Amino acid sequence: MRIGVLGGTFDPPHLAHLVLAAAARQALTLDRVVLVPAGDPWRKAGSGVSPAAERLALTRAAVEGVLPWAEVSEIEVRREGPSYTAETLEELQAEFPGNEWWFILGWDALADLPNWHEPERIIELARLALAQRGGESTDGALPPETVAALPGLAARVDRVPLPRLDVSASELRRRLREGEETAPLLPAGVRELIAARGLYGA
Repeated sequence: MRIGVLGGTFDPPHLAHLVLAAAARQALTLDRVVLVPAGDPWRKAGSGVSPAAERLALTRAAVEGVLPWAEVSEIEVRREGPSYTAETLEELQAEFPGNEWWFILGWDALADLPNWHEPERIIELARLALAQRGGESTDGALPPETVAALPGLAARVDRVPLPRLDVSASELRRRLREGEETAPLLPAGVRELIAARGLYGA
């Protein structure tokens, strides 16, 4: 089985996350895509991330009834301490052995990858499904600092063509606080759960 892993804070999960999951599935003929909300996102320490349990519930609401081939894992929410991608991939592969794995990420995350915990282990455990947005590195080159820091990286990258969507979680949080419209950028299930729980000042 071919499985993609899409991690993130999902604070909140929005349309661009679903489009990325669907684009990766199509481009790489994936059988499943696993969305993994970060439990303790150490790369965003001090940025006021919402509680993990809330983000987990919102991510489940985002995919339920929308992406039948997607599932949400609470593996990082259950784990104590910082959320490290290398450990997540190791645990997922131990839980579901004998599969092929892709870690789905964007250009900014790839450029930052040398600063992650055990980046060499990440590219050893999974191929990288790189979202190639319109207007982003049109020459096809990878971030030179990342290539220099991680020998063999280029051979582990697969491109995922993706339409450019100007959606940001911070902008959506602002809209929710100020009572502005968030459809269709937030899936209906996410909007309903946010309203029911009064999240983000909505």
